[in-house]
Amino acid sequence: MPEVIIETGGVELCTETFGAPTDPPVLLVMGLGASMLWWDEGFCRTLAGAGRFVIRYDHRDTGRSACSTPGHPGYGGAALVADAIGVLDGHGVGSAHIVGVSAGGGIAQVLALDAPHRVRSLVLVSTSPAVPVDQPLPSPSPAFGRFFAEVDVDWTDRRSVVDYLVGFARLLAGDQRPFDEDACRDLVRRDVDRAVDFASLQNHDLLDHDDGPHPPLASIAAPTLVVHGTADPLFPLAHGQALVEAIPNAGAR
Repeated sequence: MPEVIIETGGVELCTETFGAPTDPPVLLVMGLGASMLWWDEGFCRTLAGAGRFVIRYDHRDTGRSACSTPGHPGYGGAALVADAIGVLDGHGVGSAHIVGVSAGGGIAQVLALDAPHRVRSLVLVSTSPAVPVDQPLPSPSPAFGRFFAEVDVDWTDRRSVVDYLVGFARLLAGDQRPFDEDACRDLVRRDVDRAVDFASLQNHDLLDHDDGPHPPLASIAAPTLVVHGTADPLFPLAHGQALVEAIPNAGAR
């Protein structure tokens, strides 16, 4: 499908849709530093083939969406939530099923808390509570600390950036399943080559987390499915369990 640029909040965001606009809409929200290419096209077409109108989009500072100067984002985490709403508006969608992975799951939660009328259901994948919960949550695995202590990326060098992003993807995949490095490297190369300014994606590491004020997770009324791995290296399983416990009638896979 052709990419469609929409303008929201004074910035341009690149979007792509699959399926018929008359079908129930699904908005896919990727994690920080990742463009819409990380939502596999085959996955999007499968959803559309099941009778869904699928929307994926590039966060600002990724892909072909608006980019800020590297190191100077000029916006906070709340802008990414507003962007998700703007994408729905740009496609004439009043409410949608929201699927968010990693930080995209946090965006999806805040959207359900602050604009519940825009959310038909939630699917939260490999993510963590976006607002405080009444229990301590474990830190990422020690491998994360080692990776960032040892990594040396030159953001002016395409090859260095590709190597860094592939290494980070390998880290996120964990050590309990095979990692297809060739497929990942191909995706990362396409992502870097497609970007307006691939160095701008590091701006997402500088964003504030916008901790509120928001209603508690218990106020989420949308049907919710939590999908979480038992060996997630970034958000250990307790993060997913906390979501299931906090959100009324949430299911888990």
